Amino acid sequence: MTAPGSFAAGTEDRVQGRAGMRRVSPMSRLLGARETGVFIAFLVLCAFLALTTDSFLTLSNLLNVGRQVSLLGIMAIGMTFVLISGEIDLSIGATYALSGLAAGMLITMGWNVAPAIAAGLCLGMLVGLVNGLLSTYGRLPSLIATLGMMSVIRGIALLMTDGQPVTVNVRNGADPGVLETFLALGQGRVADLVPMQLVFFILAALLGWALLSRTSFGFRIFAVGGSPKAARVSGIDVNAVKIWAFVVMGCLAAAAGILSMAFLPSGQAGRTGVGLELDVIAAVVVGGASLAGGSGSILGTVLGVLMIGVLRNGLVLSGVSPFTQEVMIGLVIIIAVAIDRWSIRCTRG
Repeated sequence: MTAPGSFAAGTEDRVQGRAGMRRVSPMSRLLGARETGVFIAFLVLCAFLALTTDSFLTLSNLLNVGRQVSLLGIMAIGMTFVLISGEIDLSIGATYALSGLAAGMLITMGWNVAPAIAAGLCLGMLVGLVNGLLSTYGRLPSLIATLGMMSVIRGIALLMTDGQPVTVNVRNGADPGVLETFLALGQGRVADLVPMQLVFFILAALLGWALLSRTSFGFRIFAVGGSPKAARVSGIDVNAVKIWAFVVMGCLAAAAGILSMAFLPSGQAGRTGVGLELDVIAAVVVGGASLAGGSGSILGTVLGVLMIGVLRNGLVLSGVSPFTQEVMIGLVIIIAVAIDRWSIRCTRG
C-alpha cells in the first residue's frame, strides 16, 4: 500500500514535470513540427538559387513566382482539407476546367461578372457535393469515385462547349465593361505591383488557416481523419464532415479555374486542367500532409506550394530543359515524402 506522503510526492513530481513540459512545449513544437523540414529545405533552395543566378531575388521574379503558384496554391488549400479527412480528390483538374469555361461562356452570353462567377463556384461546389456523397453514403473509395467523376465532368465540359475552344472577348458577345472587370481579376495588380492571383491565394490561405485551426469544423476534420470510428463514437457526423471537405475542395478548384480564365481568357475542355490534380496532391504531401489522413496544415501546404514553384522557377533560370525539369521535380517530391515518412518513424521510436 502506498503511503500518503509518497503519493503526494509522486503527484507533485508529475505536476512539476508537466509544468516543465508546458514551459518548453512552444520550442518543442517548433523543432518537432513537420513543416520545419520543408521550411529549412525551402530556405536552402532559395539560398542556392540566389547564389547561382542573378535574377532570382529580384522583386519582379519573386512576384512572378507568386503569381505562378497562386492557382496551384488555392486548390492545394482545398486538397489539404480532403487529405486530412482521410480522402482524396482526383477530379479537381476537370472541375477547374468546367467552372472556368462555364463562367467564361456566361460572360460571352451577356451575364455580369458577379452572377457568372457565382454560377461557376456553385458548379464546383455541386461537384464536391457529389464526390462527397459517393465517397460516404455511396460507400465508394474516394480514389475510385473521384476518378470516375473526373471523366464525367470532363465529358460534361466537352458537351457544354461542343469540344470547341472558349474565348472570352467582345467579339464573342462579352460586354466591354464586364470583360474589363473580369480580366482585372486575373490580370490586375494591387498598387500596380502585386498580382491579383497572389492576393487571392493569400486570402484563401488565411481563410483556410482560420477554418482549419480556429473552428470546430477544423477539429472535426482532424478527428475524422485520425480515427473515423473514434470520431463517430464522440458524436461527430463523419459523413457530413467529409462531404463538407469535398465541397470546400470543389469551391476552391472552381475559383482557381475562374481566375485562370480571367488571366488567359481562352480554354478548351479537353486540355484545360489536365494532370493538375497530381501537382496539387504533390504540393500538399510535400508540405507534410499524410495520405492516410489525420495530419497536415495550411502552413505546410503553402510551403509545399512555394517549394515546387521556386524549384520550377530556379530550373528555368538555370537553363535546364523542360524534360529534365519534370524528372528533377518528380525526384524532389519522392525524396521529400520519403524524408517525411522516415522522420515520423523516428519520432514514434
